[in-house]
Amino acid sequence: MIKTTTKTKTNKTIIKMSDLINPHFNKLWRTSKPYVIAKGGRGSFKSSTISLKLVTMMKKEIQQGHEANIVCVRENSVNLRDSVYKQIQWAISMLNMANEFTYQVSPMRIINKRTGSAFYFYGGNNPERLKSNTVQNLIALWYEEAANFDSAEVFDQANPTFIRQKSPFVNDVKIFYSYNPPRNPYDWINEWIKQCEDDPDYFIDTSTYLDDELGITTNQQLKLIDRYKHNDLDYYKWLYLGKVVGLGDNIYNMNLFHSIDEIPEDDELWNIYFSVDSGHETSATTEGCYGLTAKGRVILLDTYYYSPANKSHKKAPSDLVKDLYEFEQKNIDRWDMEPYKRSADSATADYALDNEFYKDYGIQWHHVAKTKKVQMIDHVQDLLAQGRFFYLDTEANKIFIEEHKQYRWDQDTLESDDPKVIKVKDHTCDQLQYFILDNRRDLGLKW
Repeated sequence: MIKTTTKTKTNKTIIKMSDLINPHFNKLWRTSKPYVIAKGGRGSFKSSTISLKLVTMMKKEIQQGHEANIVCVRENSVNLRDSVYKQIQWAISMLNMANEFTYQVSPMRIINKRTGSAFYFYGGNNPERLKSNTVQNLIALWYEEAANFDSAEVFDQANPTFIRQKSPFVNDVKIFYSYNPPRNPYDWINEWIKQCEDDPDYFIDTSTYLDDELGITTNQQLKLIDRYKHNDLDYYKWLYLGKVVGLGDNIYNMNLFHSIDEIPEDDELWNIYFSVDSGHETSATTEGCYGLTAKGRVILLDTYYYSPANKSHKKAPSDLVKDLYEFEQKNIDRWDMEPYKRSADSATADYALDNEFYKDYGIQWHHVAKTKKVQMIDHVQDLLAQGRFFYLDTEANKIFIEEHKQYRWDQDTLESDDPKVIKVKDHTCDQLQYFILDNRRDLGLKW
């Protein structure tokens, strides 16, 4: 049983780590190996375990009066505050040490008041900054969501720098990696882990929510997991069991696109959203109107679609802007509400339309910071697997359904770490991805 004890001024508080850490992670906690990989499904508590381990490592050094620093890295700086930063804050709080630290976000640091020891937070999208690290007295390094990094080269380039800054009071800089395995067996990290399995310096742990012996997972979470399992078994195996299930040709399970004739009587439309994918010269321009209901349903309410293919007189940007404005106004009037957000691609074509839209109507779209195509598709599949996506069965929405039926991976790229989609009649597929990516928190897909 792992225990740690903290003291307050008035009494002695005993915190049992065995109440916080599932028995599954005992070997990970105790390993003396310098490299620790924690992989597995969502909700397996691997990140919370690592954060608690890091704080206890720092606490041990602080109690001896040592300065001991720890670096936490995500794939980009945008995700730092809502992920590893909050995770370390949580661990500090769980160990009853919150008053011992100061918290700052510019630059992002969590600093021990007595020794100056600190947690430093970096984005991995700037490898040169990682390589030029000047933080001394390091005892640990954590790569959270390691699968989202571009390649193992980030580790290869950064690790030697951090190891050189080792604290004289520890044997080595402990390096942690945590991630959910990508579905694609040819993704770089699925290839990388095979190499690590043969390296005696690496401890590798695989965990799932089924390893929760402490009952931390709530009944509500278990019901949600069962919903994934019922709706899309392969997606469940990947998301919650951490299985490398492969991609297959068809991208979406069309049984998860639920047709309805009207907004359910027992639900209420809370917000509407617009999402645009444009191409006006040679490819289609489409805009979707989506609704979010009180019960968390996401409903495709309406679709605008224009393709210039086989047309001798193609619409000019000014024509498209007029069409899109009228499409939006029609839905604003129909649903009697203003849109919560207008989302669009960051492509040049969309900026051209955006500028025209703003000039004519004083309205701008929010341009989405796109991620890798596989990740954007994963967000859509997450929503689908929860059984929450619906569409009004109208003539206008038929093109949306037809394009999603035909949406496929390019077979020639499946056996690579960067699979591609077939870029034919995929415009409504793109605008759905922009809508979901831009509104993940509203849709309950990001916490």
